[in-house]
Amino acid sequence: MPDFSGPVTLGHALAAQAEERPADVALRFGDRVTSYAEYDRHATQIANGLAALGFEKGDRIAYLGKNSDHAVELFLGTVRGGFVFVPVIWRLAPAEIEFITRDAGATVLFVEEGFESVPFEGRKIVMEREFANWRDAQSEDLVDTDVAVGDAMLQLYTSGTTGLPKGVVLSHANATSMRPILRASGLDWASADPGTSIILAMPYGHIAGVGLAGGAVLAGQQLIIHAEFDPAATIRDIRDHRVEYIFLVPAAIRIVLSHPDAATADFSSIKGLNYGASPIPLDLLKEGVERLKCDFAQMYGMTETYGTVVSLPPEDHKPGREKVMRSAGKALPGNEIRILDENLQPLPPGEIGEVAIKSPSNMIGYWNRPEETAKTLIGDGWLRTGDAGILDEDGYLYIQDRIKDMIISGGENVYPAEVESALFGHDDVADVAVIGVPDEKWGEAVKAIVVARPGCEPDADAIIAHARERIAAFKCPKSVEFVEALPRNPSGKILRRELRARYWEGQERGVN
Repeated sequence: MPDFSGPVTLGHALAAQAEERPADVALRFGDRVTSYAEYDRHATQIANGLAALGFEKGDRIAYLGKNSDHAVELFLGTVRGGFVFVPVIWRLAPAEIEFITRDAGATVLFVEEGFESVPFEGRKIVMEREFANWRDAQSEDLVDTDVAVGDAMLQLYTSGTTGLPKGVVLSHANATSMRPILRASGLDWASADPGTSIILAMPYGHIAGVGLAGGAVLAGQQLIIHAEFDPAATIRDIRDHRVEYIFLVPAAIRIVLSHPDAATADFSSIKGLNYGASPIPLDLLKEGVERLKCDFAQMYGMTETYGTVVSLPPEDHKPGREKVMRSAGKALPGNEIRILDENLQPLPPGEIGEVAIKSPSNMIGYWNRPEETAKTLIGDGWLRTGDAGILDEDGYLYIQDRIKDMIISGGENVYPAEVESALFGHDDVADVAVIGVPDEKWGEAVKAIVVARPGCEPDADAIIAHARERIAAFKCPKSVEFVEALPRNPSGKILRRELRARYWEGQERGVN
């Protein structure tokens, strides 16, 4: 004890780690260090403090701010008390934040200093100014609320790229079911050993942020917390604390490798780098594997699946495995994948359709959205992802794009992510987005919006020719536009809808 033989509550997991390794460092945030014994005690005090404020099991507790040790403690204290934690992305506009807190029904907002002015009708507790004193004044008596593994404990809001964000409700079992399965299957690279360290640098309002915090508790790891992603701090802490594991999105990997400090950095302690959240260009992946010399693993999943359900393991990142490097990997043990047609019937290998996942990590549902829930959770444990993909004969999943982003040109389906991957390898391309624009002959034409590398004088024809060497001609851009930067939402996803808007202005539909 631990490891755990099956799903547990996160509060149970933290108590077990505190008993097993009370003096071990659990949280490191700048100069502030918290042991597992202190972490456990603080979680109990927070749970009791929320109960003293009048909150009852299932009530929503909201947090607005960047990553911090106090924010992580708030998460564990909230769920230990049977409440539901609602972390809000700090980069959102005030109107978006107000919508989320209202939609969740939160009447208390723990808020980082600097964000106090956001509209909120309930009580605000400012983290650095008030939180520690409030926490330390609470009872250390054991929490007597009966919290079960199937209870809701986390509510994350989707990005809202196509409308108002939806609250994804996740349970303790969603968070804790996979580790025992992975450990029993011998997949140590996907389930780190106790006592190892990991950096939390991804935003806390995403599953890659708050989910990683929960995963560190299950593993008994030291969680090194960065307020936000900072390549210099990442490189420094890897060196200073001999960090073994890290999760980065592909854009962050590129930023780390391009940072001046990376040329002389000591990455030798890194055992595993997990990446995900968006497709990774093959050239960037090869560069990362060569320079960091650690195990790389791709993680595919979504908020609705509590993160990773499909993974490309380290052995598939070796020379000679370039074909499968373009895939998201295979279903992890305990998970199943299907590709569905428009009638939600399974398709054979090699056919493009919608990816569906059957997993113990699948969400409870969308908060107060029964119709949306019914469209996504389609029975017998299956969840529609909204991603277009292909399964090959060996079970590798190739994500083509979001179904809604597909371009239809001359009757052919074109998935922007595939085209973007082909364009990323060009020396003059720093960033790229591909969209469909109206075309009288073909219905839609493929257009590339490119951010050039500094100091380059990019040539549109050369970039298109580069793509023609790598993908079918009908998928290649018919035109290229150069811009200073691409619009992205707070989670870093490209806002293709915003890029498309001016080209489709005056059209009756957003397709042609």
